[in-house]
Amino acid sequence: MAGKMAAHLNDRKAKNWISSAIKHPGSFTKSAKKAGESVSEYEQDKKGAAGVLGKRARLALTLSKLRKK
Repeated sequence: MAGKMAAHLNDRKAKNWISSAIKHPGSFTKSAKKAGESVSEYEQDKKGAAGVLGKRARLALTLSKLRKK
């Protein structure tokens, strides 16, 4: 019984990983608009950047791939 409960909780966490991954909604879009680029151009430019900006760009790439499905 305990194994089934743990599996169920892990499934719920797997489904909601996006909401926990986005700490500041809209911040990447705001940065892109401030730079004068579209979000897709900005994420391609910054995907190799270090730090938080690079992490946000890579997450934006991942989320854009999910949307196309």
